[in-house]
Amino acid sequence: MMTKNDTKTGTPADSYLKEAVLSLAEEDPWYVPLFSNVSALIMENMKDLNWAGFYVVRDGELVLGPFQGKSACIHIRYGKGVCGTAWKEDRTVRVENVHDFPGHIACDSASNSEIVLPIRKGNEIKAVLDIDSPVFGRFSEADESMLQRIADVLSEVVHF
Repeated sequence: MMTKNDTKTGTPADSYLKEAVLSLAEEDPWYVPLFSNVSALIMENMKDLNWAGFYVVRDGELVLGPFQGKSACIHIRYGKGVCGTAWKEDRTVRVENVHDFPGHIACDSASNSEIVLPIRKGNEIKAVLDIDSPVFGRFSEADESMLQRIADVLSEVVHF
């Protein structure tokens, strides 16, 4: 697999991450190893994060999946918190200040901003990618766009 600092390709970070995800999926598209490595890639390649990982839909709720960071909430109900809202509303939710988000679930009190992106198989949300930062307003439109490309790739290649 290529590295972020591959001088032969001169790849920008978002292209690197997309290619890295594709490379990991070629090796094994099952969600456990793929989501484990993708959360590690995100933590290694984005600054000012304190948590990156996945919640997987199981039995009508989101259940903690592979992640990097401090221990986290295990179960999130449909429509609850930022993750449950992204799932219910079937959209990316970017929050500049989680303390202002109604019903925010504080797994790590150091988190101040968050972005959550749905992962789909067909028309059904099967998981969400959740990323937290201790920095208020950490996630820009450019970050959202780059992460959306990763979520789209995962939606195409992941096996549950």
